[in-house]
Amino acid sequence: MTIMLFGAVGTLISFFIISFGAIALFRKMDIGSLDIGDFLAIGAIFSATDSVCTLQVLNQDETPLLYSLVFGEGVVNDATSVVLFNAIQNFDLVHIDAIIVFKFLSNFCYLFITSTFLGAFSGLLSAYIIKKLYFGRHSTDREVALMILMAYLSYMLAELLDLSGILTVFFCGIVMSHYTWHNVTESSRVTTKHSFATLSFIAETFLFLYVGMDALDIEKWKFVSGSPGKSVGVSSILIGLVLIGRAAFVFPLSFLSNLTKKSPDEKIIFKQQITIWWAGLMRGAVSMALAYNQFTRSGHTQLRGNAIMITSTITVVLFSTVVFGLMTKPLVRLLLPHSAKHLSSILSSEPSTPKALSCPLLENGHGSEVEVGGQLIPRPTRLGMLLSKPTHMVHHYWRKFDDAFMRPVFGGRGFVPIVPGSPIEQDLHE
Repeated sequence: MTIMLFGAVGTLISFFIISFGAIALFRKMDIGSLDIGDFLAIGAIFSATDSVCTLQVLNQDETPLLYSLVFGEGVVNDATSVVLFNAIQNFDLVHIDAIIVFKFLSNFCYLFITSTFLGAFSGLLSAYIIKKLYFGRHSTDREVALMILMAYLSYMLAELLDLSGILTVFFCGIVMSHYTWHNVTESSRVTTKHSFATLSFIAETFLFLYVGMDALDIEKWKFVSGSPGKSVGVSSILIGLVLIGRAAFVFPLSFLSNLTKKSPDEKIIFKQQITIWWAGLMRGAVSMALAYNQFTRSGHTQLRGNAIMITSTITVVLFSTVVFGLMTKPLVRLLLPHSAKHLSSILSSEPSTPKALSCPLLENGHGSEVEVGGQLIPRPTRLGMLLSKPTHMVHHYWRKFDDAFMRPVFGGRGFVPIVPGSPIEQDLHE
């Protein structure tokens, strides 16, 4: 619930603040011919955080709760920003009225819901094909290829139907990680995990190389060379709006989220709220892609206002990545010194002993060990341990439905944690 609050509701709040702030301030600066659609697009562009950059400076073992909140919020935030941007482009917002606003909101909901269901359908289809059909079974090459191609199919279908590709791929990935990934052999699981991680790292590296080289393109800077002070002013205003827009939803929504938490360990303390606010200030690939989509034609622009927005976007991305990114680690160490201590190397991604399964999930705990039966047992750091804790909320009923109806058809490991060397693990290996 907290992730959806931050990722969906928070993005909408940031979108409105940045959009109306840009309308109020940029029209007084005479930066060029920008209409209401461009200002709303600016709100969507600079509401998209760069979750990949954030994950480079946050550690899952050091700050598991913050890592999960920022990562989950970042992905949902990117998807929401892209859907907002697509909805803006579908309407002529020059002559806006109540009917246009209603159509805009309904179009946003339509894109969000249909993209979500398409991603889930593609993930379930891949799980069914690999579990029930013979294609690629027990062949690592074919299983890995099927998983990659089915994920890519979800993106292609979304683009074909004019939906949000990033949102479709996101939910396809969630479903595939729960079902499809556990239907393949152990070697295919290991290969798939490292293949996607490598491709992700290479893609992100190319994107940052592109942003860096594009910043050195003299052509677009010629359009703003006559008024460098105005270009710096626009960039500074955008950075200020990003700071205000993020603060406007992180702290109020954290307060609302804490009201629903009964245990003090589940609540987001003020120092963690500051860290979440700061860690999400970085802007990156999604902002650049949306800016080029809105303000250029084939990567080039001859309009002064558009050129100012492109150069300002590049400036904001580089400044936020370098300055905010470099300061995130020291900020975490300053605000959360107990969480910044490196955990022992004996903590692996899976619990090392059966006793470790009885340890509670690490949320805001102050130690990396817990006493069980008079012995200090390493506390698991994976959020997967949440699945071993019974609860009578949404998760409880979803598990019952999943075990009764979904797993018999689509496979998957379900909600049972694997203990190394246990019969469950041996059966899976066989």
